[in-house]
Amino acid sequence: MGYGQKIWVFPDAERPPEGHNLIRGHESVIILNTGETDAHVTITFYFEDKDPVTLPPVTVGALRVRCLRTGEENGFGKYTVSEGVQYAITLESDVPVVAQYGRAEPREIAFYTTPGYCKS
Repeated sequence: MGYGQKIWVFPDAERPPEGHNLIRGHESVIILNTGETDAHVTITFYFEDKDPVTLPPVTVGALRVRCLRTGEENGFGKYTVSEGVQYAITLESDVPVVAQYGRAEPREIAFYTTPGYCKS
């Protein structure tokens, strides 16, 4: 049995500009699967002024971690988030996973991560 929960919520997401400071701007969702079974995770983006976007499921292998950068197609398929757009993220997995959101912010030269909200 793996650690974590099946549903995670990150209410504060915003892809920063790439920037040219010591810290390059980026945003990512990190998913850890400590279980013995592959996790199939559906990601939905919620916006203030348009309908939600649900992406095709991504797989996180058993006993693996996967880092998905919101500005790169290899993590989110054909859908990438535009710079400066405020939005929220939900993850729904078929097995328990641990999830974290991270953002490198070149405008303030800062990097931070936050665990999401999950309901037991």
